[in-house]
Amino acid sequence: MGSTDLNSLLVIVTGGSSGIGRATALAFHRAGSRVAILGRDQAKLEQVLRDVSPADRLHAFVCDVSDRLAVERVFEEIFRRLGTPDVLVNNAGINVPNRDLRSLRPEDWDRMLAVNATGAFNCLWAVLPAMRRRGSGLIVNVVSVSGKRVYQVAGAAYCASKFALAALGLATLIEEKQHGIRVTNIYPGEVNTPILSQRPTPVPPERLQSMLQPEDVAEMILAVARLPARVCVPEIVITPLYQEYA
Repeated sequence: MGSTDLNSLLVIVTGGSSGIGRATALAFHRAGSRVAILGRDQAKLEQVLRDVSPADRLHAFVCDVSDRLAVERVFEEIFRRLGTPDVLVNNAGINVPNRDLRSLRPEDWDRMLAVNATGAFNCLWAVLPAMRRRGSGLIVNVVSVSGKRVYQVAGAAYCASKFALAALGLATLIEEKQHGIRVTNIYPGEVNTPILSQRPTPVPPERLQSMLQPEDVAEMILAVARLPARVCVPEIVITPLYQEYA
């Protein structure tokens, strides 16, 4: 049995209108997959559709993943219109400028946990029953190196939310592998994405160029999706060359 043919897959990507999510959606689309992207900003979703030709295999859905009822409705629509997803990429994530505990607001803590951790849970909760019935599926969680180690620049709330996402992913793998469902947590280091605009200190242009680019992470996600169903990669750390990790 060889590698998986991406041409036959149905892929859902959350946070699919920009950054890693957009790059991942476009990469799967180029590989022949049908792709459903979820995002909060309808204008950005429509722009992704305009950037793709032909767009018949790319579908956009406005959805805030922290809203459980909205997630349930969108996934039901996807099931009805497109079928059971083969791959779910949990990529939606946020941060805020005021990150240190002196300035972090409780509502920002709540919002980050709601999107970065509970949002992924909401999508898992919606898709797992269908994957169990079929006996296969791949879930990729775009975590962060801040979900393995605490980085002051990321802030306490972001790190806490990403540690929660990492634990959710690995716990899901332990429980669901008996149903043929694989889970991969990807932990990117610094990536040149719009979330950097939320950093308290602007990032110099030369630093942006040396960071990981969204397409780098997207290619890693596709590499995991191409692996045969017998292969599971629980965790992958990917960083720019300059970033210390080991």
